Amino acid sequence: MNVSWEEFGWERLAEGVGRRRLPGWDATCGLIIGTEGALLYDTGSTLREGGELRAQAEALLGGGRVTHIALSHPHFDHVMGTAAFAGAEVFGAVGVDALMRRERAVLRDDAVRFGVAGEEAARSADALVIPEHPVAGERTLDLGGGRRVLLANVGPGHTGHDLAVLAPGTPSVVFCGDLVEESGEPQAGPDAVGARWPAALDRLLSLGGEDAVYVPGHGAAVDAAFVRAQRDALAERFAVS
Repeated sequence: MNVSWEEFGWERLAEGVGRRRLPGWDATCGLIIGTEGALLYDTGSTLREGGELRAQAEALLGGGRVTHIALSHPHFDHVMGTAAFAGAEVFGAVGVDALMRRERAVLRDDAVRFGVAGEEAARSADALVIPEHPVAGERTLDLGGGRRVLLANVGPGHTGHDLAVLAPGTPSVVFCGDLVEESGEPQAGPDAVGARWPAALDRLLSLGGEDAVYVPGHGAAVDAAFVRAQRDALAERFAVS
């Protein structure tokens, strides 16, 4: 698959797999391409950002479209651009649908608090797309051409609803969401479940193994040793074994 990821501001991670580090909060969005479909992992912080991601993805897909979206967790900088992808099937960890319906205004207010213009935040929150496909354990999607991706509900940890995605290959790529952060210390807000967070990282390591590329929610891609060290630091931080 001859795709010039860098031409569109993306980083190629493996054959048919890449990611974009978005400006502002350095949040990651991932793209996994098959012959019959494409999955986007997270959609940015606003409708405008989602529209930019859609245009870039469609260029990378040669005019094709994103058919599936997986949302890593329900924070504004990862979910507010989903409405830009009309017709895509949207997946999230089980229970995130009810939370997002209930906390639409919270997402809007968080976006404003972190610097998104009020009108843009309100427009994005009004258009918020609620995931219609809950993932309770694991779910495999076939994107065609031998490209199968695994969606895994590995949380709770960073939030009560953390969804990771594994793209098997050489190397395999694990999109971790904010369970792993490289550009700063892992952020634990009021919705974090610290006692369970180290176990979530153990699950990520079991998915990808020692040779995988692990993609944090914020920052540069890392290896298994980084994830393991962060797991141990979180275990100490939250006083769990």
